[in-house]
Amino acid sequence: MSNQVHQNTEQRLERLSEVIESGSLLQLQNMFNAMHPAEIAHLLESSPPSRRQFLWDLINTENDGEILVELGEEVRASIVDIMKSDELIKSIENMDVDDVADLLQSLPESLIKETLDGMSRQQRMRVEAVLAFDENTAGGMMDTQVLTTRANVSVDVVLRFLRMQDELPSHSDSLFIIDKYDQYVGILAVSKLLTSQPDEMVSKIMELNNPAISANMTSSAVAQLFEDRNYISAPVVDDRGKLLGRITIDDVVDVIRDESEHSMMGMAGLGEEEDLFAPVISSVKRRALWLGTNLFTAFLAAWVISQFAETIEAAVALAVLMGIVPSMGGIAGSQTLTLVIRGIALGQIVKSNTRSLITKELMLGIINGIVWAFIVFVISALAFNDTSIGIVIGIAMFLNLLIAPLAGVLLPIYLRKAGIDPALAGSVLLTTATDVVGYAAVLGLAYLLLPYIRAVVG
Repeated sequence: MSNQVHQNTEQRLERLSEVIESGSLLQLQNMFNAMHPAEIAHLLESSPPSRRQFLWDLINTENDGEILVELGEEVRASIVDIMKSDELIKSIENMDVDDVADLLQSLPESLIKETLDGMSRQQRMRVEAVLAFDENTAGGMMDTQVLTTRANVSVDVVLRFLRMQDELPSHSDSLFIIDKYDQYVGILAVSKLLTSQPDEMVSKIMELNNPAISANMTSSAVAQLFEDRNYISAPVVDDRGKLLGRITIDDVVDVIRDESEHSMMGMAGLGEEEDLFAPVISSVKRRALWLGTNLFTAFLAAWVISQFAETIEAAVALAVLMGIVPSMGGIAGSQTLTLVIRGIALGQIVKSNTRSLITKELMLGIINGIVWAFIVFVISALAFNDTSIGIVIGIAMFLNLLIAPLAGVLLPIYLRKAGIDPALAGSVLLTTATDVVGYAAVLGLAYLLLPYIRAVVG
């Protein structure tokens, strides 16, 4: 399915280029506006900046808001820069409150105020209620447009109420039951409502075992809850249990996608919202920090090697083989690091199970160390006809494969405690640890043990 989507995107990009080159603007406009807003956003992100503005001018204005929400922050900012404030205000008129809040949070402060001032009083109050919460919490994700009813009314009353609405909010799979103080009580599934007798009381058919989500719950925890309970929508309440809004599955999918992209891009020291076609200078600045950090770690490893120049000269085989040890350690550590970062993101790693995780990775390191140390010993000894070199490389391999998984567990845990994103800094620090330990192990052991091993082996 994923490959099919990629192929469709490639075909559309190629077709788009052909139509642009042909100069048929009407055909291009019809083709572009026939797409779903998410597809248009994807094509804009896949186009160079010079083409984006041209394509944006062809889009029907009623779709502007939905497309802006689908764009990454950098690309969105570049589009907003070419929009007038009244165009921006008009584009969000019919959008869901949570989408409006998401869009506003990525705009400059002056533009946020101007946009809020241009809204109707009711829409502004709803948006400000969402903006009052951090964007990475349930309150920041919620939509304040909800369907509510009381428990002491009949099914017929609720159905008549629904028929009076111009349209229902998207993903309306249930109504939320509240009391006279707007306190959340339970839910009434639409499926249950439609299959019950008109004179049945809501109190008899509503569900009470669906706990509400606290407005301060993190977005990651919300996503986990939706996954565990297969929710389509869920109520959001304040500390006193008052119903504030609801979260729907489309918002949760966005959270899951963002976290996935954050982990993947963070491993390379990049932000998940980075524009593929960002200006060269800004990309250079953004990547300079991690390139500089990596250069420092490379010099650190080189310094370790330089301390054993005489040892390398005495055993040239070490210069050929010593890169194997940090390379294997880096792979082993990265495997553990990836699993731990994922576990942290899913809330699976807590203080009570950290010791068990460390023990497991330690045992894994011991077994892997023994197996691969023996393999590298045999290959090295046979390749260079030198048993002593094989023993040194084998011991170094064992030590590094023992240290690597421990570093893969402990680094992200301590980085999180220090308030540093493990996905962003973990891989750089892990590479430093495995490189330094690997080279130091090989050359240090060779310096200390090689003469004695050769004397014994003869």
